[in-house]
Amino acid sequence: MHPTNNASSLSSTLFVIFGAGGDLTWRKLMPALYNLWLDGWLPHDFVITGIDRRQMSKDDFAQHIRDGIDQFSRQGKSDDKQWADFATHLDYVSADFGAAATFADLAERVAALGKEWSQPPNVVYYLAISPALIQMVVEGLGKVGLADDRDHASIVVEKPFGRDLDSARALNSMLTQTFAETQIYRIDHYLGKETVQNILAMRFANAIFEPLWNRTSIERVEITVAESVGVEHRGGYYDHAGAVRDMIQNHLLQIFCLISMEPPIVFAADEIRDKKVEVLRAVRPIAPEKVDQLAKRGQYEGYRQEPDVSASSNTETFAQLTLHVDNWRWQGVPFVLRTGKALKDKVSLVKIRFRSIPHRAFPAAAVPRWPRNELQIHIQPNEGIDICMLAKEPGPELLLKPVDMNFRYSEDFAKKPMPEAYETLLLDVMQRDATLFMRGDQVETAWRVVMPVLDAWGHSDDQPTVYPVGSWGP
Repeated sequence: MHPTNNASSLSSTLFVIFGAGGDLTWRKLMPALYNLWLDGWLPHDFVITGIDRRQMSKDDFAQHIRDGIDQFSRQGKSDDKQWADFATHLDYVSADFGAAATFADLAERVAALGKEWSQPPNVVYYLAISPALIQMVVEGLGKVGLADDRDHASIVVEKPFGRDLDSARALNSMLTQTFAETQIYRIDHYLGKETVQNILAMRFANAIFEPLWNRTSIERVEITVAESVGVEHRGGYYDHAGAVRDMIQNHLLQIFCLISMEPPIVFAADEIRDKKVEVLRAVRPIAPEKVDQLAKRGQYEGYRQEPDVSASSNTETFAQLTLHVDNWRWQGVPFVLRTGKALKDKVSLVKIRFRSIPHRAFPAAAVPRWPRNELQIHIQPNEGIDICMLAKEPGPELLLKPVDMNFRYSEDFAKKPMPEAYETLLLDVMQRDATLFMRGDQVETAWRVVMPVLDAWGHSDDQPTVYPVGSWGP
C-alpha cells in the first residue's frame, strides 16, 4: 500500500543501479526513489536491484540505503512501517562489472520477473559509475541481449559526457552500437529543477512575454551559477575538468537553450530537443583571436593547496563566456554565461535586461537614476521570478523608484512541496519521457560551442586571474 493514492502510469519496473554502493546512489538516487514511492508514483510491481563490487548482504545494503534516506530525503526520516514495506522491493548483488556471469545472472533475473509479473518489465539500467567503466557495462548488457527490447529497456548515463568533442563522439558511438538513441537518457540534474522547467511555462504559456523575447526589446542576457564552496573533496576530478567542462558545457548551456530556443510546435520530447539543437547550432563560433575578448577565467586563492590538486595547476575555478546567436531573434544580443567556486554566495540566476525606453518624458529630478527593466529568474535559492520596474513613490512629489513584482514558489505553492530534481528525472525515465534529457547531437553541439575556448586555454601559458575566496570572482 502506498501512503498516497497518486495514479501511476507505470507498468511493472525493474530499476538496476550499477554503482549502488556509491555516493550518488546513497545521497540522490535512493532518496528520490523512496520519495516517489511515498508519493505513490511507483507501480505495485517494482524491484530496485543494486549492483556493486562492494561486499554487502542484502540486509546491509538496505540499512546503508536507509541511513542515506534518513539524511537526504526531503520528507525526513523514514517511518519504520513504511520503510519495512519499501525494503521488500530492494535487492543487492555483489559482482564484478567485467564478469560475463554478472550479466548472465541479470538476464535470468529479468526473465524471471517477466514470468512472475506476466508481462515484460520496463528495465532501467542506471550507470552510477566512473566514466571509465561505462563501456564495460554497456557491452556486458549487449552481449546477453539486455538492450534488445527497445520498448522496455532504457539506460541512464550521468555526466560528464566526455571531456571534449572527440571523446563525446566516441561515447555516443559506443552507446549507440548497443542501445538505440531512443533508449539512452543522458541525465543532467539541472533540468529536473522546477525553476528551470518553469522557463518553458513562463515563455510559452503566457502571452505577455513572447512578443518581447527578441533583440528588439532585450539588450542583454546573463546566466550565473555561483557556488560559495570550493572544490572540497572533488579536487582530483575538478583539476582535470575545470569550470567550463564541469558547469558551462552542460548546466549553463542547458539554461541558455531554454531561454533562447524558438517556440515548439507541440510539447513533445523530440520537438523541444530539436529546438535546443537549432539554437546551439546558431551560436557564433568563437574565433581563436577572439577568445581573450569573449572568455575570462580565474582561480580562487588557495586552490592549488586543495587535496589532490596540482601545485602548478592552471585549472579555472571561475569562467565567463560571452556568446552571440546568429539568427533573426537574437542577432546582436550578448549572452553572458558565468560560473565559479568559492564565490560570495550560492546563487543560480538568469537576468533578462530590457532596452532603455526610447524617450524619457519625466524630469531628471523625478528619477535619480534610470535602471533598466529586468526580468530575473531565480533558480536557487528563493526560487521564483522577479520583474524589476519603475513606480511612483507615494506623496505629492513626482519621484520614481525601482520596485519588484515577484512570484515565489515557497509562497504561491506553499501547500505543494517541490520535488527534488532526481525525482522528476527518474520518473520521466521510467515513463520513457525524454523531454528533459539530452540527445546525442545536442551533447556534441554543446561541446563545439566551448571547444575553441578550451583549446586556446589548453595551449596558453597564461595563468588564470587569482581572486579572493568569498568575492564575486576576478
